[in-house]
Amino acid sequence: MIAIWLYRILFLPALLVVAPYYLWRMRKRGGYRANFGQRFGGTPPLPPKRSGVRRLWLQAVSVGEMLAIGPLLEALKKDDTVEVYLTTTTSTAHEIALDQYGSLVVALGYFPLDWWWFSLCAWRRIRPDLAILMEGERWPEHIHQASRQAVPVLSINSRLSDRSFRRMSRVRWLVLPLLGGIACSLPVTAQDEERLRELGFPADRLRTLGNIKLDLTIPPLDEPQRHELRRTLGLRDGLVLLGSSTWDGEELALVQALKAARSRGLAVSLLLVPRHAERRDAVATALSKTGLRFHLRSHGVAPHEVDVAVADTTGELRTLTQLGDLVFCGKSLPPHDGGQSPVEAAALGRPLLFGPHLSNFREIARALRESGGAREVLNESELVAACVELLADEAQRARMSAAALAWHAHNRGAVERTLAVIHEFLAASRTQRPANGRGANVLRP
Repeated sequence: MIAIWLYRILFLPALLVVAPYYLWRMRKRGGYRANFGQRFGGTPPLPPKRSGVRRLWLQAVSVGEMLAIGPLLEALKKDDTVEVYLTTTTSTAHEIALDQYGSLVVALGYFPLDWWWFSLCAWRRIRPDLAILMEGERWPEHIHQASRQAVPVLSINSRLSDRSFRRMSRVRWLVLPLLGGIACSLPVTAQDEERLRELGFPADRLRTLGNIKLDLTIPPLDEPQRHELRRTLGLRDGLVLLGSSTWDGEELALVQALKAARSRGLAVSLLLVPRHAERRDAVATALSKTGLRFHLRSHGVAPHEVDVAVADTTGELRTLTQLGDLVFCGKSLPPHDGGQSPVEAAALGRPLLFGPHLSNFREIARALRESGGAREVLNESELVAACVELLADEAQRARMSAAALAWHAHNRGAVERTLAVIHEFLAASRTQRPANGRGANVLRP
């Protein structure tokens, strides 16, 4: 109890310190004004709980996590004894959920700020039988409220980035009391499991099941759709070099690769998909100094062919990746660290390049390199050279494509394994939860 009260006391002043930054980001990204009260414990209208139907509260923070849970939600929808209340944190993820998952969930809302009163109000309204947190979501107050109401918490597809692990290791004495209410964590890799063990999580609460993001199925574009998409983007005939979820500096590195490839006589265009759409002005300013023609997708259909198409939109990466003949995975060149997911490109059989700092996907990056589906470049000059080499070598791209597809096919199955654990805990909850719904210890099947 001391740990949770310390967390509560420190939360409000910390919130006041970071609030200006996050309010600025919300204003810049837009879409946050609607349903703002849900961040303080409000919820959308929820139907009464039905007898014999178990309610899951599933939290997926942002776009990547929201797209990853699609197969999970589709499978849960087929079970008449389960209903899902889905929450998210970002407005972009909320838009995707509204568009794709409205028929799969009982309601969709925003996750409350993780302070005592806000969390308590949300829990009183939602009354779930099982709480599920996706990937890096570990909210102490949320977990504490679950424990008070004898509701098990599952952390699915859980992972610990280098940065998170370093931070949590410094306060290891505080981590387990705050997060010990997690009934079971399902790490993505053996490394994630080992890190959780080092932080003090008991071995019997850890089950490494793989990455549910590898179970994605992307609807393929047919040839007329590909042609129309290229036309609206302004892409000319020839090869397409794709910058996937790029960060500052990586766009200009890819511009250099484009120019180098063209100097070799290759017919190539560049398609940039910045990780944050609100960077569109900065990207446009940088491109305006290159002498190349470019067009922002947010401005509508391109009026003419361009050298560089900028997809400053959200939720289209899986579709746009299908246009790429060679893909660079962003946030991986120095000085950036962490990386963006290479999974979508690999699942589509696109030959991949990424920098040395794909630490958030270290095991995936290693496996893709070893399979032959991807190559690592250490810096901008190596990126330029690799792009020119691969864009000029169709046979090598084909070999990398086949290797990426084989790797993806071999590593599927995490959704089915995760569903089995969810149903296991639902069954245990049905038989073990006390009638008043409070005061029990953490449940384990």
